[in-house]
Amino acid sequence: MQFRTQIPISKTNNPIDYNSKIISIGSCFAENMAKKFDYFKFQNTTNPFGIIFNPVSIEKIISRIVKQVLYTEKDVFFYNERWHSYEVHSDLSNSDREELLETLNKAISETGKQLKEATNIVITYGTSWIYRNIESNEVVANCHKVPQKQFTKELLSVNEIEQSIQNTIALIHVLNPDINFLFTVSPVRHIKDGFAENQVSKSHLFASLHSNLVSKINSLKLEYFPSYEIMMDELRDYRFYTEDMLHPNQVAIDYIWHKFSENYMTENSIKTMIEISDIQKSLRHRSFNPESQQHKKFLAKLQEKISIIEKSWSHITF
Repeated sequence: MQFRTQIPISKTNNPIDYNSKIISIGSCFAENMAKKFDYFKFQNTTNPFGIIFNPVSIEKIISRIVKQVLYTEKDVFFYNERWHSYEVHSDLSNSDREELLETLNKAISETGKQLKEATNIVITYGTSWIYRNIESNEVVANCHKVPQKQFTKELLSVNEIEQSIQNTIALIHVLNPDINFLFTVSPVRHIKDGFAENQVSKSHLFASLHSNLVSKINSLKLEYFPSYEIMMDELRDYRFYTEDMLHPNQVAIDYIWHKFSENYMTENSIKTMIEISDIQKSLRHRSFNPESQQHKKFLAKLQEKISIIEKSWSHITF
């Protein structure tokens, strides 16, 4: 007897392996998945411009990267003793304007190169709600705690999101026509927008993504991973959330990653992941008696495992 429903996931035609070069962009859930990529030593770049939640802001960043449009003084502003850009996350903000511009422009250059070489891009959308700066009429990725009266809050329509996704795909194809796209909707609930408003927001993302996938899946390498659906259906219990009852906890992240890896990784990669996980756990081991013969044998065996992996994959170091 089954006591829960399981989300059916089709195995990808373009699986990820240890030769793959992955770029992950989007909401905080993209960061959760990226930590897994990092732990298992995949070639992964994550959110070079910080966490970005809405499709329009992701499109704007991709446009800058593809067209190599550098940031200038007019693109940053000073508030609360720090320089910020409305296009990027506050993690990149800096007390020195020139350092901020240098960081942003370096990210444009490096991400452009990475995008050309990438085999896969994972884009995680978080919300359809946007904030528009009243003075510039531009959509912002982050308000940087600037007073609310300087922004209007809007809900992107399904058509607007569809167009933004299509623009993003087209821009990326300018640099890399062979890249594999994987889209997903963040399982994090944006309750600050309101309970009903969060549902409407997510539904606009679903409708827009599935419209694009249905119309283009035969001609482009586009796929959808149901992380939101897994969280809402298979893990339908508050024990899978952090204390704020909004974000998936580590158990949930581990489960979603398991579902992802078994459908989007090659079999050989999964074997390597098991070996790397064994090494990672061993590296965290702390001996009660570091000078014992038993521990020295343990370290020698561990070093042997590390050497085998590092010889097999030149990009992997421990």
